[in-house]
Amino acid sequence: MPYGAPPYGQPRYVAPPKPGIIPLRPLMFGEILDGAFQAMRRNAKAMVGAGLLTQALAAVVTAVSASSAVSLGGWARTATRGDMASMAIGLMAGAAVVTVLSVFLSAVLQGAMVVPVARSVLNRPTGFRRMMSLARPRIGALVGLAALLVAAGIAAMVLLAVILALFFTNVRGAASLFAFPLVLGVVALFAWVGIKLMVAPAAVVIEELGAFAGLRRSWKLTRANWWRILGITLVVSILVGVISQVVLIPVSFLPAVLAGVVSPHGGSGQDATLAVILGIVTAVVGALVGGVGFAFQTSVMALLYMDLRMRKDGLDITLLRQAETGADPDGIPGREPRPGTNTPYPGQGAAPGAWPYGR
Repeated sequence: MPYGAPPYGQPRYVAPPKPGIIPLRPLMFGEILDGAFQAMRRNAKAMVGAGLLTQALAAVVTAVSASSAVSLGGWARTATRGDMASMAIGLMAGAAVVTVLSVFLSAVLQGAMVVPVARSVLNRPTGFRRMMSLARPRIGALVGLAALLVAAGIAAMVLLAVILALFFTNVRGAASLFAFPLVLGVVALFAWVGIKLMVAPAAVVIEELGAFAGLRRSWKLTRANWWRILGITLVVSILVGVISQVVLIPVSFLPAVLAGVVSPHGGSGQDATLAVILGIVTAVVGALVGGVGFAFQTSVMALLYMDLRMRKDGLDITLLRQAETGADPDGIPGREPRPGTNTPYPGQGAAPGAWPYGR
């Protein structure tokens, strides 16, 4: 027997296959990050395009605010208190509408962006049009999911405000002793629930679940993995934040630099034009950075979902059989097969001769 060969009758270890961006087995942290980068690189139009769309409303609002700042400043000098109050209410209402629209748009596009990540697991490229075509039947469920999360968040904030108001009204001086721990507790509760429900958009799209079923599915998948998911999420958020600041900090120096070059002697007209140009440039750069960061974080979320299903449902075996047979090349890997296909359901069992048993 050659030196180092396995004992007679025992199966030889075979490394897990890697047909796409990740190996078909439970993932490590580095593999999740690498897979997220690879998903963005291989599906740049779909991922970055959808990420830019999520930042579009904020970019438009920033650019419009910059262009109207000068005129509003002149108007404010002659406006009455009633005019100022009306303007403030209008701005708050507009900001609320834009925020709600951005949340719903982000929820829909985040669910859609799961599609190219899942297809990249089996090395199947996805364009923007294909991504939206595959995600279109799930848009209603994604909107419902976003509505549930927004409604729950608003209800929790209103309840917190009512409790704090009661504290400060009845307890007064000692209210701060209760308010600070209460706020910390609410923040911790939001973080805990947020991690438990993180992969709900992926479950809604890939498993074709409704909004409530997607939330239950996410809650079940993240069981016994909460701390691990929290650590990965924090590291990715810090990484995205640092890179974003590295890109945006030089942009913040543009006003002083351009003011000295373009308008060294000042002047209201030149200053106003410069402010508008800088506002638009800042909005565009911010949208680009935010879109790429959103796409990367969504890729990480989708790969966490795939990892959890490989750990709990044996999804790696299903994906391996799908890669070997080439079944459903235009569909979404991980979705239950249609009648008449030869792809097993998650957890149904390994394909004969498939890893890790060898041939």
